[in-house]
Amino acid sequence: MIMLESPPVLTIAGSDSSGGAGIQADLKTFTVHGCYGASVTTALTAQNTTGVQAVYGVPPDFVKQQINSVLDDIDIKAIKTGMLFNAENTKIVAQVLKRHFDTKGHIPLVCDPVCVSTSGHTLLHPDAVDTIIDELFPISDLITPNKAEAELLLKQRNFPSRIANLQDMVNAARQLKTLGPQAVLLKGGHFVASLADLANVSSDDTQVIRDDLLDENTNILRVHGRKEQHVDSLVVDVLCASDNHITIFARTRVQSTSTHGTGCTLSAALVSQLARGIPLGEAVRLAAAYTHIGIETAIPIGSGFGPLNHIHSITPQLVSPRTKTNPYPLTSSLIRSSRVIWKEYIRHEFVVLLGKGTLPKENFIHFIKQDYLYLKYYARAYALLAAKSHAYAPISAAIDVVFSIVQESSMHMGYCAEWGITEDELINTSESPALTAYGAFLIDTGMQGDPMKLVVALAACLLGYGEVGLWLKEEARAPDSWVKWEGNPYLKWMEDYSGDVYQKAVKAGLETLESRAEADAPSPIRFADWQNVWERCTRLEKGFWDMAMNLEV
Repeated sequence: MIMLESPPVLTIAGSDSSGGAGIQADLKTFTVHGCYGASVTTALTAQNTTGVQAVYGVPPDFVKQQINSVLDDIDIKAIKTGMLFNAENTKIVAQVLKRHFDTKGHIPLVCDPVCVSTSGHTLLHPDAVDTIIDELFPISDLITPNKAEAELLLKQRNFPSRIANLQDMVNAARQLKTLGPQAVLLKGGHFVASLADLANVSSDDTQVIRDDLLDENTNILRVHGRKEQHVDSLVVDVLCASDNHITIFARTRVQSTSTHGTGCTLSAALVSQLARGIPLGEAVRLAAAYTHIGIETAIPIGSGFGPLNHIHSITPQLVSPRTKTNPYPLTSSLIRSSRVIWKEYIRHEFVVLLGKGTLPKENFIHFIKQDYLYLKYYARAYALLAAKSHAYAPISAAIDVVFSIVQESSMHMGYCAEWGITEDELINTSESPALTAYGAFLIDTGMQGDPMKLVVALAACLLGYGEVGLWLKEEARAPDSWVKWEGNPYLKWMEDYSGDVYQKAVKAGLETLESRAEADAPSPIRFADWQNVWERCTRLEKGFWDMAMNLEV
């Protein structure tokens, strides 16, 4: 199955005015999982973290109209149902979905048989239980009842309904599957299990996934970072697949009051994974992990049972995604964060005088002699980047730059000769303090752990000179420009940095910078490091112009 970037997913459920459960929780969860969320409202509730104060059912005809409006227009890839309120709504939902599946083909359907709220409020009319079993279960790929809902459903069909231990959960999951769905996930949030319970149910047709429980030979994790496991207080979810194989998902129980909307969130995460083509067992594991962390990282909201943290898995996007209108977001951000010093670097007095053609010859000569020495540091820094790369492509790219710099140094020597600088004079030129400071910073950055810091450091020079070249060229085109292009003694320098060859290198440098950041998104600390390196190199570049103007030796 092809995995879409943002597969459309539909929730058919009730509205939670407090935002923690129902369609509100579903839509948040869809978004976090990279899915486009559509919704059909079956009931309106007046509720908060302390309970449900009132419920108003949406008329069945309007529920039908909502579903048809969505399915007639949007290519929905998976559907979940939650609170359906009454038998009439349940029946109409089942009828519309059956008709859609018959005409357009079946897509994953997850039925969360919401019957009772966490606070004990009835969310499904008693006469709707049979309708769910008879009409909705047979077309469902998965149902996701909790312990209380499972007992109610089993009792409705005269099965043994008491669930007192893990083996009862396994038996109940298998019995629920006989009611028509392709698979059953019996949620264990309201049931306490232990490691001993897991051992007692192990068999050839039962698999135990110990998702966040420490395995053997992990003492270093236990001693140096993990808290003691509560082996007698586990949460277990039991999956009975279409072949009756049992998978038990076990993890440490989190003591929290931020559990409002847990079932809605789990089923929404699950249907999102199914929409993306993830197999059922892995989808359950990922959805359970997402829900668990949502509880664990939640910030208390309200005075009762507050909502989960639905957005915990969204990594803060310190670097915006690349788009057609902003293909270089990292570079934009770096320049923006250092706009003052960047402008002083690009529009430095040295550059302005060079553009006018009035820069004293001795200042330019001093500059190009120091620039020749700078190339050595630049080549060494790229060699370090090659050494720090772990794939052939970036190694090759860095080495190519080193060879290009070596070739450029030969051309630079010829360029210096045009200004009367002999080879001996060039080779024996002493480094200025500004050059030594800059070169030492490049090498020191290259010796540190994060190779991206070195990429950023090298980019300040490459991109800065490209910007200077383009700025002078653009200014030269303006009417009555202050830039003297034809007849400027420094025309070759301006043509080199504004020309196609150098600008091609600039584009390659931008791509390197952005693609590396895109492939390895920075933490806040790393991003701050990148910004600091960028600003430092920008200041060092400005210092290089200062050195040239002051004839610093």
